Amino acid sequence: MVGLVETPGLPLPGLGFSVSHQRVELDIDVVSRSLKGKIEITINPHTKELKTVRLNCRQCEVKRLSINGKPASSLRYEDPYARMKLSWQAGVNQHHMLRERVEGQLKNPPEEELIVNLPKSIRIDELDPFSVEAQNLLLAKSLGSTKRDSGDRSVLDLVQNSRIAVEQTARFTPITLHVDFVIKRIRDGMQFVGWEKDDLRYPHAYSTNSQSPGTACCLFPCVDDLTSRCTWEISIKCPKTIGDALERRLPSITELHRNGNAAATYDVDGNRHMPGADSTLPKFSDEDKALDLAVVCSGEMTDEIIDPSDPSRKTTSFICSTAVAPQHIGFAIGPFEHVDLADFRESDEDDKLGQNAVPLHGFCLPGRTEELKNTCLPMAKAIDFFTLTYGSYPFTSYKLCFVEDLYSDILHTASLSLCSNRLLFPEDIVEPLDRVTRQLVHALAFQWMGVNVIPKEMTDMWVVIGIAYFITDVFMKKLSGNNEYRYHHKQASDRISDMDIARPSIYDTGPIISLDSSELDFMAIKAPLVLFILDRRLAKASGSSGLSRIISRVFLNAKVGDLANGAISTAYFMRTCEKLGHTKLDTFFAQWVFGAGCPRFRVTQRFNKKKLVVEMLIQQVQGEASGDRDLEKETFIRDVKEEIHGVYAGPVQPVFTGPMTIRIHEADGTPYEHIVEIKEVTTKFDIPYNTKYKRLKRSRRQKERNAAGVGNDLLADGQDDVLLYSLGDVLQTEEEINDWRLVDWSKEDEGRMSQESYEWIRMDADFEWICKMSITMPGYMYLSQLQQDRDVVAQLESVQYMAAQREHPLVSTILVRTLMDRRYFHGIRTAAAAALTRHAKDELNWVGLHHLEKAFQEFFCFPGSPMTRSNDFSDRAAYYIQCAIPQAIAKVRDNNGKAPLRARNFLLEKLKFNDNSNNHFSDCHYLAILMTSLAEALSSTTAPSIDAFDMTDDNEDDSHFHYACLDEIDRHRRIDEWISSYHNILSITALDCKRKLAKAGVIATNIADILQYTRDGTLEDLRLNAFSNLMDLDMARNSAILRLFLCVLSTDPSSYIRDNMLRLFGKALGGIAIGESSSSVSIVTQQDGLIIEQESSTEARQADLARKQTVVGAIAALKDELGPDPVLRKALWEAATSPVIGLREMGDLLEICSLLYTPESSMMVSLKLPRYWTCKQTRKVSISPPSSPHPSPNPPPTEMVRAHTQGTFTFSHSSKFRTTPRPPSHQRSSGTAASSPASLRHENSGPSPALPPAPRTFLKPPKKPPVSVPSATAATVVSSSPSHQGAEGLTPKPRLTLKLSLKGAGARSPPAPPG
Repeated sequence: MVGLVETPGLPLPGLGFSVSHQRVELDIDVVSRSLKGKIEITINPHTKELKTVRLNCRQCEVKRLSINGKPASSLRYEDPYARMKLSWQAGVNQHHMLRERVEGQLKNPPEEELIVNLPKSIRIDELDPFSVEAQNLLLAKSLGSTKRDSGDRSVLDLVQNSRIAVEQTARFTPITLHVDFVIKRIRDGMQFVGWEKDDLRYPHAYSTNSQSPGTACCLFPCVDDLTSRCTWEISIKCPKTIGDALERRLPSITELHRNGNAAATYDVDGNRHMPGADSTLPKFSDEDKALDLAVVCSGEMTDEIIDPSDPSRKTTSFICSTAVAPQHIGFAIGPFEHVDLADFRESDEDDKLGQNAVPLHGFCLPGRTEELKNTCLPMAKAIDFFTLTYGSYPFTSYKLCFVEDLYSDILHTASLSLCSNRLLFPEDIVEPLDRVTRQLVHALAFQWMGVNVIPKEMTDMWVVIGIAYFITDVFMKKLSGNNEYRYHHKQASDRISDMDIARPSIYDTGPIISLDSSELDFMAIKAPLVLFILDRRLAKASGSSGLSRIISRVFLNAKVGDLANGAISTAYFMRTCEKLGHTKLDTFFAQWVFGAGCPRFRVTQRFNKKKLVVEMLIQQVQGEASGDRDLEKETFIRDVKEEIHGVYAGPVQPVFTGPMTIRIHEADGTPYEHIVEIKEVTTKFDIPYNTKYKRLKRSRRQKERNAAGVGNDLLADGQDDVLLYSLGDVLQTEEEINDWRLVDWSKEDEGRMSQESYEWIRMDADFEWICKMSITMPGYMYLSQLQQDRDVVAQLESVQYMAAQREHPLVSTILVRTLMDRRYFHGIRTAAAAALTRHAKDELNWVGLHHLEKAFQEFFCFPGSPMTRSNDFSDRAAYYIQCAIPQAIAKVRDNNGKAPLRARNFLLEKLKFNDNSNNHFSDCHYLAILMTSLAEALSSTTAPSIDAFDMTDDNEDDSHFHYACLDEIDRHRRIDEWISSYHNILSITALDCKRKLAKAGVIATNIADILQYTRDGTLEDLRLNAFSNLMDLDMARNSAILRLFLCVLSTDPSSYIRDNMLRLFGKALGGIAIGESSSSVSIVTQQDGLIIEQESSTEARQADLARKQTVVGAIAALKDELGPDPVLRKALWEAATSPVIGLREMGDLLEICSLLYTPESSMMVSLKLPRYWTCKQTRKVSISPPSSPHPSPNPPPTEMVRAHTQGTFTFSHSSKFRTTPRPPSHQRSSGTAASSPASLRHENSGPSPALPPAPRTFLKPPKKPPVSVPSATAATVVSSSPSHQGAEGLTPKPRLTLKLSLKGAGARSPPAPPG
């Protein structure tokens, strides 16, 4: 498969060297966004013939470079950011030229920008790798002199690792490279927040690291590759306080005099203002100015000293003794408050770990300490669990730092996780608890697998991502329970079965994860799921602890040095699994790792009474041809990129092989397990029946109900044959049955049930497959599985089966009993509530809707009243049910596809009379669900009639109800403006509701209501939501809004805003490309007003089908619709060449340009046409002719003029343009002055004075030193040709238009000729 990125080697054999240690010193000016830096890189050559050192270095200005204290013989450096703009006035059709300039920096690994030639005096000698000198040299470079002299115990711990490293790298004499550099304006690699005038947030700054290369080298020269790992010493110099950062240097005397001011000025408060002071800086109170700026960095802090020459600045030093890549070095500077998260460690865990307990620190901006404590509460438990289960932590401490404007939720660096403030939540918020906890635990797990252990090749990325998420889920199992653990994996399995269609394998997805964010999301779901089923199979095959033991061995091998460079490969991981699991895994890895897709099983079964066996047939149907998949606007950009870069789907595997556990629950209630080996597309086998005689338990179910109805003791004598239901045995009394309108099995069903020889059959009982399973089993067997199987996966499969059945009162009865039984897992109950929507039909007298309303009333309303009680979210399971029932009611539809008034009124009342006065938790998310549900129900209806003649009571009532719903939604939006909800979720939901209702035609589209939230200063999530709603309303076709959208996308200082705006733009383009708002029916209006709907032609239907199902057709349609738009052409090119965006963002925008516009290596150049000259005499003096002793008989004309007059003439351009070339000079000189139309004569008809020659139009530039000049075509086009001379300034100015062919990306346009 042809991928987008190139797979890096290990250890970078193309460079000819490796880096063993790097020392970085950064002096950062946070106000001017600049820095001064020094680096010292220790290089281990791989050969004696090393002549050139190549480093990645961007946006830097190299001041001094030396090698072993000697200046470099020569160096070559070209900043890619200086090439991010074409030197001429190019347009969007020259996007390919701009792409060629930065193509090398968009690769993985990127091309090196700094190339240094070693001086001839530098000798590289071969060393004995086992000599004492070589080991001491590497040890000194690895640990740093500061830590070595301090007698730190970690020095002794790393002696063995240092020896292993020497064996691998120290073969030749090391080389030390010193570089002094300056960055005048940091454009990439760091994010600055709060330093602008109108930004009211606490000022701070942090590095924006990425797993992809290209970000670390923006701050300091390095080998920016994941496999280039070394030890680090980092020193960061910054202002001591916020006030110190805002103080600028005093201008010099020269600057004062240049500005015209000799002294400072004072305001009314006595504050001193120096001339030239920047008025764009934010204003802070004295208390805020006194806040200390803390530095949080990867590694362990060694010291913090005040600069002796400038007490307002300080230097903080760190050391990282574990070898990591430059991408994993990160830092943050800001007024952070510190929280010791180790205080939340339980006492028994603290005693168990003792001195091995890992220090845990949290950092946040002022005022958010309590949110930090609440959010990071499980982290101490998580790090202790990982340490005891998988081995020691690879670093000395772990830190979490929460910052603003982070483009992703979490950035992973060594011993430090930079987290977004969006993850913080207070104690009264319930909704994000599980999601945020899993994200933070995964960030911790990534320290073991992702930072300490890296993939050897990009194709091995699935191992790293899979193991990190696997151990995260193992801890979440301990934290949340086994039901949550299995329920999460079942949902992930169903999702992957739907997603893994026409996709590459997870092995081939590794090189393209930087192609689009959805590629990484897909791998993050499937990779841990593959390891989950591998763990299940290993545990059953070998009886061991499964995958946990293997992961522990991998971490141990990385620690002792068995993993070269700490890089793991797929082959190594497979060998380790086979060695410790005592089984062959070639087939498993071939199908699930190197292969693509998921199996789909179709199972049929029949009981053979003669043989007393169960005959089963298992077929794999994933190879059956399916229809073409329609394109979706959410994934359009990914599909386009895969098409452009040649990413192809893996072949469909006709057969997946492996063991499958089948569990048959026979008539006596005993489960019998049978393991069947699946080897072919169709597998037939017989399963022996173990029960010798039938116990017809089903015929005795009525006895049990009767016993429960009269209150008999079910365990008393004479009731031994009664079946005790484990779950779902609620609502059994006669009164409840009548009140809830429940039904029971018919006599025919009871008869069939009594003839069955087993209760139910469970396929893949041990969850060893990622598959879709279709079993031809009667509904009453699924009911037995739902009520009697304690596995949450089996219960979910039963609910999913019933949700797919046609509407029936019996199925609704089963589902409502499941919903009402509190013993079920909350996920099963919410799934049952969602399934009840299907049975809310008019034919069934709305029994499903009745069950949903009764359930809500039973749980959350006063007895016998529809009025809701005050909210109580202390029971999280009950909270999920309270949210699920309104969502289900919102989906109820009648036969016309409209939500019944009964359902809409229910939702309005619950929103209107919601009471949260006695609740300890916030109800903002619950209110958002009610608002969304009400809007969804309203969107199925039509707007009330405004016909003046329609005065019926029904229409009037419907109109009042309609506006009451809209007012209630808008009321919560206005409340959110005064009392902000968590992340302004109520305002976000209100905008979503308006967008949904506007698209459905229920309300008029009012862009101003949404546009007001797109201004600067609005909360990021709310602002992005406003832009998202504008794009969903097809406002990408509005020139003004599109110009605003692209302006924000390319100029906003927040990388989070820019990144999400780029995704929204791709989604909007996808909607236009697939024709989301277009229709295949054309409407023709006759002159008499008759409207005729006529189907489009066959060609139009084919084109419409092509744009919806093929990438090529969608791109062609997109180019036809948006290509001619001049506003988009200009705005998109300005966005692509914006000085604010980074290289990756420019690459994405240029790819969008390539979709819309054909590349052209030529451009239109406009030159001014020459104008005729005019001459005006401004002064005239009459004089006598001079006397001459020898007069000439034929004096020349000039002398004759002098004989008559002497004066002053003024020459100027006229308004008349010359549109024809002038004849050559030899032809022009042959004519007389009188015949020239441009000649001027004196009043007395004397000869004209000599005029300057008319300017020529040069089609070629004058000769200059040799430069790259484009060649011009011979064609000359005259845009306009005036036939007469007009008044000055009124006649349009024609331009000579030339079409130049530009050869090469670096071509320059010729200068305009004179005239």
